[in-house]
Amino acid sequence: MATERIADQLVQVLLEAGAERIYGVVGDSLNPVVDAVRRSGRLEWVYVRNEEAGAFAAAAEAQTTGRLAVCAGSCGPGNTHLVQGLYDARRSGAPVLALASQIPSRQIGTDYFQETRPDRLLGEAADYTVQVAHSGQMPRLARIAVQEAMGAPGTAVLVLPGDVADEEASAPAGTAAPCLAPATVHPDPGAVRELARRLDAAESVALFCGAGVRGARDAVLSLADRLNAPVGHTLRGKEWIQYGNPFDVGMIGLLGYGACHEALHEADLVLMLGCDFPYDEFLPGRDTVQVDRDARRLGRRTPLVQAVHGDVGATLEEVLPLLTRDHPERFLVSMLKRHERALSKVVEAYTHDIERMRPIHPEYAARLLDEAADDDAVFTVDTGMNNVWAARYLSPNGRRRIIGSFTHGSMANALPHAIGAAFAGGGRQVVAMAGDGGLSMLMGELLTVVQYRLPVKTVVFNNASLGMVKLEMMVDGLPSFGTDHPQADFSAIARACGMPAWRVEDPAGVDGALREAFAADGPALVELVTDSNALSIPAHIKAGQVKGFALSAGRTVLEGGVGKMLDLARSNLRNVPRP
Repeated sequence: MATERIADQLVQVLLEAGAERIYGVVGDSLNPVVDAVRRSGRLEWVYVRNEEAGAFAAAAEAQTTGRLAVCAGSCGPGNTHLVQGLYDARRSGAPVLALASQIPSRQIGTDYFQETRPDRLLGEAADYTVQVAHSGQMPRLARIAVQEAMGAPGTAVLVLPGDVADEEASAPAGTAAPCLAPATVHPDPGAVRELARRLDAAESVALFCGAGVRGARDAVLSLADRLNAPVGHTLRGKEWIQYGNPFDVGMIGLLGYGACHEALHEADLVLMLGCDFPYDEFLPGRDTVQVDRDARRLGRRTPLVQAVHGDVGATLEEVLPLLTRDHPERFLVSMLKRHERALSKVVEAYTHDIERMRPIHPEYAARLLDEAADDDAVFTVDTGMNNVWAARYLSPNGRRRIIGSFTHGSMANALPHAIGAAFAGGGRQVVAMAGDGGLSMLMGELLTVVQYRLPVKTVVFNNASLGMVKLEMMVDGLPSFGTDHPQADFSAIARACGMPAWRVEDPAGVDGALREAFAADGPALVELVTDSNALSIPAHIKAGQVKGFALSAGRTVLEGGVGKMLDLARSNLRNVPRP
């Protein structure tokens, strides 16, 4: 009978926790773990071209499934590459365990070849880090690391020297069942009564929803109906609350549209639900109540008149029966009208002759992409202007997912996120909305997609520019500098990697190329040559920012449209009484 080693015990712990694969690049100090994976016959090793991509992939898998996902990096440069993806996972609340292998334990502290301190280096990017110093600490430390990742949820790092991983186990691992499902957090009854009193007392209430409303959509809409309250949302909250929402008034912030800004600033009381919106300058900064299951988030973005610790769904289910007052419809109807007018204005601004304009307008392409994708597609979105197009054009329906580096804001996330989503999706269509800048950073992952024949459809918005950076410069009144670069033919690169690809320069060809690519078996890439001057300004900007745009001459700034959301807004207006 083969001798059980520390690496075998680690693999057993991962399997107990429900992990199905490890994303990483094999190498020296990781070899004992990789060989244990091989011998297990149950855990898959996914070869990515960069450990950063592996961490992003694990983050997307964890967000798609809600289960533990695992990535790994060998000693030195291997695990330093993990930082970006782990930061993204942590800030997205994705349960990810990173295995950071280390140089031989007896050499630690000698400035040995490839020596780093991953426990320190990755500590900023993780909720928990621990180094295994000798065999007697396993499998206990591995189980603690798993529970730390699942409990936050967030990231945990297990540092494991290669020689320790190869040591004979000190004792049988036994079995253990980790806690993988978080419990519901119920609010304090006194806080619920106080919240009901405040809602009854307010003449007008606006709801602002983040990703924490997941699973609580019916309760949120019931509250909005009871209060006649408009409902705004963040980008991360969009997929959970916007679809079929008769109270929807859009978003605020840099990606904002519609009447959300007015609703929040004109309401007597703002109720933030599962929302950790970081841009406090867009918030009203007064008369705000926040409900969140994570008490650490309460009040950190804006002053509160009340903080309620609890799950959104549980809190609203307890407060709804306590409400006694019927709220007038005036405020809701006013905001829905403003919302519809705002969307009509910007849709009209971008639709005139757009089908014939070259380069392709990205708004037009994003609208067609939304229509061509499957009803249960997973979209992964690169940071930058693609965040804007996703916010305004992708139509959630309760089955689609939208994943991006929305809290960390890292470039190059769309393609590696798509890899993790595809492995987790069981054949589900995955669409990577990539920018040319982001794709060029981790372009080697096209080879990963081809190697595993993943159903990833990469749609590249190629404007030969860092569009969001250009926009930031314009806001500050600066001429864009260092943002533009020569055009690259990403379709040719994709074909060289072994996947079918289309390059589209004429807007008339966008829909056909997308539908052909989406119908293809396995991976495909569509490159859309888009207008680098098509930028998007937020719905509300300050006077100084307007001046900045004026000073930055020679650029066309479009507000951009909002796709099918205009239809939703008009439908909502038809279904409420007119004062």
